[in-house]
Amino acid sequence: MTGRPDSHVPARVLQRMTGLPEDPGTQPLPVNWAMHYGQAALLGVLRSITAQSGLREPVASAKFTVVRLTNDQILENATGVGAPPTTWPRAELLHKAVYGFVTGAVADALAARNGPGPGDATPPAARAAMPAQGRFPARTVTAADPEPQRMRTPATAPTPAAQARTAQAPAA
Repeated sequence: MTGRPDSHVPARVLQRMTGLPEDPGTQPLPVNWAMHYGQAALLGVLRSITAQSGLREPVASAKFTVVRLTNDQILENATGVGAPPTTWPRAELLHKAVYGFVTGAVADALAARNGPGPGDATPPAARAAMPAQGRFPARTVTAADPEPQRMRTPATAPTPAAQARTAQAPAA
C-alpha cells in the first residue's frame, strides 16, 4: 500500500526465536505474516488496555508507537536480525507511526463506548455531566479519604463501619 518493499526481518526474527530453519535467499511469506500480524495483534491488545484505562488521544498513541518500536528493537536485536531505527528508511518509521496512530484511534473509539476509564483526566464537573455508562465507575474522592487516588468500586468502597471509624479518627 505504501510502496515500500517487503521486509524479511519479521520472518527472520520468528525463525530464530522458534528454531525454524532459515534460508536467507527466500522470503518465507507465511512466517513473515505470522510474526507481523501476531506482533500487531498482541501489541494492539496493550493499546486497547490503555484506552480502556482512560489513557486515550494522540499522546497515548504516540507513546504506544514508541512501545511498538521498542518491541521491534528488543526482538530484532536479541535475535541478531535487526538494526537501530536510526538506520531504518524513513518510510519504515512512518509505517510504524501509522500503525501506532491507527491502532490508537480504533482502540480509543472502542473504549469510548464504555465511557471514561479510571485514568481519564476529565475534570470532575465535566465527568458528572457525562452519562453513567460502562464498567468503570467515576472515582469518588473526599477530604476524609486516606487514599484519594484509589479508585472506588462497589467491591472496594468502604463499608459504613469503616467510614464511621475514619470520621472518628483523631487528626494527625
